[in-house]
Amino acid sequence: MDHTKVSAPQFDSMTGLDDWRYELGAIHASFRAGSFPDAAKLAAAIADAAEAHQHHPDIDIRYPDRVIVRFITHAVENLTQLDVDLARVVAELAVGAGATSEPTLITTLELAIDAIDIDAIRPFWTAVLGYRQDTYGNLVDPLGRGPALWFQQMDEPRPQRNRIHFDISVPHDVADDRIAAALAAGGTMVSDRHARAFWVLADAEGNEICVCTWQDRS
Repeated sequence: MDHTKVSAPQFDSMTGLDDWRYELGAIHASFRAGSFPDAAKLAAAIADAAEAHQHHPDIDIRYPDRVIVRFITHAVENLTQLDVDLARVVAELAVGAGATSEPTLITTLELAIDAIDIDAIRPFWTAVLGYRQDTYGNLVDPLGRGPALWFQQMDEPRPQRNRIHFDISVPHDVADDRIAAALAAGGTMVSDRHARAFWVLADAEGNEICVCTWQDRS
């Protein structure tokens, strides 16, 4: 098995992967199969291909006919060439099934907590959420349903600002439209200093969210 890691820029330069979008070390695709039974058939075909390759994605079937697929190599908790190769197979299966692709709908939500002593609060959040800790110190839902939780180091207390915020990772090619829609809906731009890695937006009462892409990250 080829566990060679694939970075976001490397993935973006590859051809024949238009159905897929890179977010947070994984690639995601969403397909419309036409009916719920057809979605189940497509998911079964993907499962059979995954078993044949001994490499397995996360597959989610949603009413009325949507199949959502996520690839990441769990052994290294990152995207690898193995994921890319099987993603091409999945795309071919989707075409054969007559499914249509919705790559720009894929988003990944995270929650971030700013903390002075991360080690002191991480056990509480692990226990109260029923999550587990990954190799990076983030907390993840063992069922893969809830948003991940990560901790941002603070150097000094910040009582005048909220210390829990959302991170929404979106396809790089829809970030501008998503931000424009949020601003038109009453939001404000707090900072674009780190764009295109992330923009900090806030609602009318100052509650913050970061709109993130894979681009311009060190």
